Amino acid sequence: MTESSVSAPLDQLKIAGRVLQPGQPGYAELATPWNVAVRNEPIAVVEAVSAADVAAAVRFACAHGLEVSVQATGHGATPSARPSLLVHTGRLTELEIRPDGTALAGAGVRWGDVLQAGAPLGLAGLAGSAPNVGVVGYLTGGGIGPVVRTFGVASDRVIAFEVVTGDGELRRATASENPALFWGLRGGKGALGIVTAVEFELVRLADLYGGCVYFDAENTSAILQGWSRWTEELPEQASSSVAILRMPPMPGVPEPLAGRVTVALRFAWVGDPAQGERVIAPMLALGRVVLGSMGVLPYAAIGAIHADPVDPMPAYESSGLLRSLPAEAVDQVVALAGPAEECPQIIVELRHLGGAFARPSEHPSAFDHRHAAYTVQTIGLGVPPVVEAVAGHGEALLNALHPWSTGGCLPNFAASNDPQAITRKYTSETLTRLATLATTYDPHGVIAAAGPVRAACLLAK
Repeated sequence: MTESSVSAPLDQLKIAGRVLQPGQPGYAELATPWNVAVRNEPIAVVEAVSAADVAAAVRFACAHGLEVSVQATGHGATPSARPSLLVHTGRLTELEIRPDGTALAGAGVRWGDVLQAGAPLGLAGLAGSAPNVGVVGYLTGGGIGPVVRTFGVASDRVIAFEVVTGDGELRRATASENPALFWGLRGGKGALGIVTAVEFELVRLADLYGGCVYFDAENTSAILQGWSRWTEELPEQASSSVAILRMPPMPGVPEPLAGRVTVALRFAWVGDPAQGERVIAPMLALGRVVLGSMGVLPYAAIGAIHADPVDPMPAYESSGLLRSLPAEAVDQVVALAGPAEECPQIIVELRHLGGAFARPSEHPSAFDHRHAAYTVQTIGLGVPPVVEAVAGHGEALLNALHPWSTGGCLPNFAASNDPQAITRKYTSETLTRLATLATTYDPHGVIAAAGPVRAACLLAK
């Protein structure tokens, strides 16, 4: 840390919320992200209770040569490179579900809150696979959920953002008011400021047909090959993913999954349940099911399809996008992650895209790569000494799939502040525009997430 950052007069930062320094009660709790493998030690945590608190923190950082990072749930956290203030937005919990089918959510609202509030009205937010994730962070990265092929990218349904930009100003961004910011906030993650609230459209959906089944790993190759062929013909009412799991034997892991290799098949069908049952039937015949079932689910229970972990954990992710998934590509996945292999990953997942995901937004945005047909993702423990094997294996898998890769990656997957990694999340044109906007609204480089975008822009040229 520089001398100026250490001696920054934090007593002059006047806000309604708390300003917590290292060693004070609450500091460690708020500074620790969901991914506990990411270690950050900000000079202070600003626990904002209003947008005015956020703006005050940004102006203070600008005056004292600090960066500002932001956290609500801490999913997608990255380490800070410079002395920084951490603005914690977890107490911005305003949530309004409107009769017209729209919602207003503060930056501290999680998708589970939206699902529960919307359910009595038959209104559904396009949550991701983990409802414990924050609404704002998810939407600024696009948003690819369990019904993405039916309803598209979640950020396409954003109406407005309230955002504090790097100059300390609170701005409203819509398709007609600050439209350049509106473009960049949908897909650009946190590069253009700290979002304090978001308004977005809901869909009218009370329930769906689907669920998750876990197969014994003995037929892994047949299941993955069958899934690849099956997804080629799926209508847009269907979204699906498949994953090879190696769940550790620990509390909370169901006995049929603990300490063994299984294959998870996830499925969501929007429409007639009987038709959905017919569509999924061929897949269910490909192996021996050891746990799980398909059936009609209330939309508010959509998190059960992926059953992502809720409790914080140390994680390391690798991710990529595929143009196609032919038999040869599936063979590569099985060769590196099948049940006979020494695979260090907890999960190796493939998600099917296309359908509504591929259609452009009514209002252009910074979300790229809509032409991709599948995502591939690996998740393992992000702690030494295993993290080295996890990272190396993830890279090896992506390299093996290179013949079918688009070369890209989605913003919400495999969080990183490495400029080289960020070049994979955007086209060079998008990076150039994001970097230009970041310089315009953050001339002193206060917003931490903007620095890697600027550096990535230079790499992409």
